Amino acid sequence: MAALSLLASPARADEGCLKCHKDPKLAQSSVDPGRHLVLDAKALAKSVHADVGCTDCHTQLADVEADKPHVKKVGTPTCDSCHEEAAKTYGTSVHGQATAKGEKGMALCGDCHGAHDIVKVKDHRSRVYKMRLPFTCAKCHQNTELARQHGIKRPEAASQYLESIHGRGLVQDGLIVAPSCTDCHGAHDIYRDSDPRSRINHRKVPATCGKCHVGIDEVYEKSIHGRLLARGDPRGPVCIDCHTSHQIVPPTKGVFKLESDERCGKCHQDRLRRYRETYHGKAIGLGQNNVAACFDCHGHHDVQPASDPKSHLSSKRILGTCQRCHPAATAGFTGYLAHGDHTDKQGYPTLYYVYISMTALLLGVFGFFGLHTLLWFVRSLVLLLRNPRAFREAREKVRKQVGGKIYVRFRPVDRFCHFLVIISFLLLVVTGMPLKFYDTGWAQWMFSWMGGAVVAGVLHRLGAVITLIYFVVHLVSLATRLWRARSRFREGGRFRLRRLLGFIFGPDSPMPNWQDLKDFWAHQKWFFGRGKQPQFDRWTYWEKFDYLAVFWGVAIIGFSGLVMWLPELFTRFLPGSIINVALIIHSDEALLAAGFIFTFHFFNVHFRVEKFPMDSVIFSGRISEEEMLHERRRMFDRLRDEGRLEQEKLTDEWERWKRIFVPIGMLAFALGVVLIVAIYVAMARRLVGG
Repeated sequence: MAALSLLASPARADEGCLKCHKDPKLAQSSVDPGRHLVLDAKALAKSVHADVGCTDCHTQLADVEADKPHVKKVGTPTCDSCHEEAAKTYGTSVHGQATAKGEKGMALCGDCHGAHDIVKVKDHRSRVYKMRLPFTCAKCHQNTELARQHGIKRPEAASQYLESIHGRGLVQDGLIVAPSCTDCHGAHDIYRDSDPRSRINHRKVPATCGKCHVGIDEVYEKSIHGRLLARGDPRGPVCIDCHTSHQIVPPTKGVFKLESDERCGKCHQDRLRRYRETYHGKAIGLGQNNVAACFDCHGHHDVQPASDPKSHLSSKRILGTCQRCHPAATAGFTGYLAHGDHTDKQGYPTLYYVYISMTALLLGVFGFFGLHTLLWFVRSLVLLLRNPRAFREAREKVRKQVGGKIYVRFRPVDRFCHFLVIISFLLLVVTGMPLKFYDTGWAQWMFSWMGGAVVAGVLHRLGAVITLIYFVVHLVSLATRLWRARSRFREGGRFRLRRLLGFIFGPDSPMPNWQDLKDFWAHQKWFFGRGKQPQFDRWTYWEKFDYLAVFWGVAIIGFSGLVMWLPELFTRFLPGSIINVALIIHSDEALLAAGFIFTFHFFNVHFRVEKFPMDSVIFSGRISEEEMLHERRRMFDRLRDEGRLEQEKLTDEWERWKRIFVPIGMLAFALGVVLIVAIYVAMARRLVGG
């Protein structure tokens, strides 16, 4: 039988080869036992190579006799005899160069196009048909072992692409205009992104994306980013720096906005840091996507320096930019410093000195009361260790509320206000501190549990309203008390300021006086064992500090919070930087308040050995005679000398309180009924629905 050659007719070649390769028994490889080389004659007949002889591709077998089985190992089929230009281009590609170096497992022609079943590229059956191409590329690029062997940077790229807007558009929606792998990477001319010839080389990315996004590419070219790239500056960001390469999502999706600050921050790290200190930045970090991200202010593809009239932040356009989110904003609002740096003394002196002042206040208060609390704790511990029995007996005397005389220390209105203080303060801390420490795991968990930053914001404002309520109630109670005592301020029918001041700064008032300094000094001497444990009146010096701290906090935290709550209103008559100042004050003062209450105040009323686990006087309003004699002897002696002890004895308060608590109880009852009905309905629906 004559040998097969390139000149042999396809029919003769096919007949000779198919004689064995269509029979499973005869097609077993003698070189590689166990490998069956059965050729699908029907697939070959429908392929683009139906009229091409076997040895046109398998040139190694050109001299093998057609009627005899060959033992020579068949090498890689050659395509260059017909596809010379494509083969030449492939040879320069990342795949071809690796193959030339002897690397195994690199993509060859057949891996992409198929073997005997090759059809035209535009044929839906083709492995390189646009809609099938992602799966063809994924055979290698989703193979973790191949990725490890060949240093493939993104083995997850294939699966990411399928979830992207491009992949979904092409594969799921059948939009053939959506880009596939070769539209971005090339077909036979695939190069590494570091290669200047690559379509995904940094400088070429805009042109590659611009083949589809023509209008956007034109806008980008005129932007500061595009101009940087045109000058050859590697800092010029391109499409994939913002949109990524394989994980592209619609810009209208919330997830794009939530990740945008990180992407902008890769180049603008200094700006990102300060942006994250604003409410916008913290809310973005906590997953709230309805606040301003970088591109909402600076633009998308048309970013320009603020000095450029075309910039969204230029002097003529910035108000319109702000009004997209804040319709009521005025020119003053635009003075807000979106990236104001409170550590920059030269650039932002006002913010710097406000920050330094608040930091000094915080450190001063914590330092002073930290030392005060430590000395008190050590002194109490020493006394306890020296004589545990005597200390326990003294503690029982202080806590005894049964079988002895009980006196009133707090009025009902005081206890009611304190109850509101507890509710509002905890609500404000629970919703405010996670925002301050938004980047911690516990803060993110708390916001998720509450329902997000929006819900937390509503609850925070509710806490502010409750704060205002108890503050007004307390002021009214003070005014009422002052009015009822007005007769005491007259002497001989004339008003005496001395008597008014005596009432305001007297022992029954929580306002500080000179006696508090004496008490403080006596207390310090006792801490060091240099004097007796001092006796106090109705109010101690630390209780007066707590009391005045509420006034300070309500004023400072309240006003600064109001500025942030209603920024458009306040910037009508104040500069926009007042928002930045308010944020610093509000944040640091809130931290001071939370830290002070949960540390020093809690020590005074919970963790002192003689008070543990809680001093309940603020809830009961009661103080026993034993406790007065042990801690507030001056109060007992004064009331006794003034003949007022009997007036201070505990009386039934219900008649005065039921007008308040009955409506509250009914409201709670109604709310409970609504909730239980809602629970029963939900359970019934679940049972019916299976």
